[in-house]
Amino acid sequence: MPQFEEEKSNRRLAQLRRKEAEDSTKLLADSYGMSYVDLSVVAIEIDALKILPEAKARAGELVVFQAAGKHLKIAVRNPKKEETLAVIKELTLARYTCETFLASVFSLEYAWKTYAQIPESHEMSVGAIALSLTTLAAVRKELSTLADVRARIKETFFGRTTEALEIILAGALASDASDIHIEPQTKIVRVRFRLDGTLHDIAELPLKLYTLLISRIKLISELKLNVHDRAQDGRFTIKSDETAVEVRTSILPGPDGENIVMRILSPKAIEITIAELGMQPWIVTLMEKELSRPNGLILTTGPTGSGKTTTLYTFLRAVHDPGIKVITIEDPIEYHLTGIEQTQVDQDKGYDFANGLRAIVRQDPDVILVGEIRDMETAETAMHAALTGHLVFSTLHTNDAAGTIPRLIDLGVRSTIIAPAINVAMAQRLVRKVCTSCRVPAEKTDAIYETLRKEFALFPQVTPAPPETQWTVFTAKKGGCDACGGIGYKGRTGVYEVILIDDKMEELILGAASEPEIKKQAIAQGQITMRQDGLLKIAAGITDMEELEHTVG
Repeated sequence: MPQFEEEKSNRRLAQLRRKEAEDSTKLLADSYGMSYVDLSVVAIEIDALKILPEAKARAGELVVFQAAGKHLKIAVRNPKKEETLAVIKELTLARYTCETFLASVFSLEYAWKTYAQIPESHEMSVGAIALSLTTLAAVRKELSTLADVRARIKETFFGRTTEALEIILAGALASDASDIHIEPQTKIVRVRFRLDGTLHDIAELPLKLYTLLISRIKLISELKLNVHDRAQDGRFTIKSDETAVEVRTSILPGPDGENIVMRILSPKAIEITIAELGMQPWIVTLMEKELSRPNGLILTTGPTGSGKTTTLYTFLRAVHDPGIKVITIEDPIEYHLTGIEQTQVDQDKGYDFANGLRAIVRQDPDVILVGEIRDMETAETAMHAALTGHLVFSTLHTNDAAGTIPRLIDLGVRSTIIAPAINVAMAQRLVRKVCTSCRVPAEKTDAIYETLRKEFALFPQVTPAPPETQWTVFTAKKGGCDACGGIGYKGRTGVYEVILIDDKMEELILGAASEPEIKKQAIAQGQITMRQDGLLKIAAGITDMEELEHTVG
């Protein structure tokens, strides 16, 4: 009985102390001209808590307890405390508006305990989603096929918005998707993944979930929640114990709502060697020789999505050494490379490719990467840099390697600069590889064999095609298997054509040679076209004719 009375007395004493603290806080709030809040009797939003990590909230003696878009309601113990002001300033710089309330220490402790309700895998902040290595590994293991991804997303429709987004992202990572498309339509919202360059339907979301989902995506991408009538671009990071994956967000208004595309920039996409790009052995040898040269311009061409960025980043990683300085100018920076100085185009500040390149040259670099040559000024500056002791990499939009020279002349660049500046002009495309788990051997009577015989006969004599006895021709299985998600293809490789600017080619350029003449000289060098490279990969069982025709023609 005495023990019971003691417990009752302690509870009563704690209640009195709490009431006294709340009364004192109310008086202080009046003196500061602030609003007072008791966090034990108001709704504390989990999503609002996630905006600040618990450690930062405790250090600043505050808590974000409610959020409406970019407007935050924040409870503080002391509005003049230095640590508190520092956290609020940080939120303000992140474009939040902060409404502060005075709260007692008891009230704040009550709110901080709410952090325990947030599972580790769901901790989120502006610009990042934190996924633990164990959580990510578990989800990836669980979602081993595309069918698993579809089923899991469907199961999550009526769960928490955060969980729905994480399952979509984890599913995309598990299936090696390069892009996530969320497309609102009249009655439903379609979710599609781009796998190996092709879009595949994954799920249909209810409109109610889409509304919550787009707010969450805008929040972590640091976009304006109240803007719905114009395009917005942002980015966020998927953080795990294993790695950090950048995601670039693009939002575009449409008739049925805002379309969302999230581009997944996985670092593993560029952690490959030159040989792993898919180049033929003699092209690998040629490129390794050209990359060892101290100066000159190496151009790679092709449409958007043809793998140009991956190729150039692979070149950068191949030449990077502590003894040299490498600077890039990109629009935007897609992958962050350790030890390399990367800069991003900013038109509003006058930092475009031409101006940026001129500034970079003054920084005494050894190697320069220019994201894209779009105009005469950028082209000439890049070529002058190549002529003055720099190794320069860049991209250009043309259909093939031979079209590089006419394209530069069209931009207004003089042939007297083009000829001595360029070392190599190359073109590329990406073709899907047939799934090695379900590919189907082609019959010797199939038309593909006759096509290979005819086209291999046209190969340059210095680079003959392999004999028929060495062919291992396969086609993609219709309907695929679990390993490829029912697609029939898994992974991609490059097909390339390369033109070496040697003495003979320089003479042709200075003589304003036509594109057919340049192609003829490339054949004399022993170079093959992208289509011929694709045919070699068909004979090697890597891809099939249907995919080559679709990609290269």
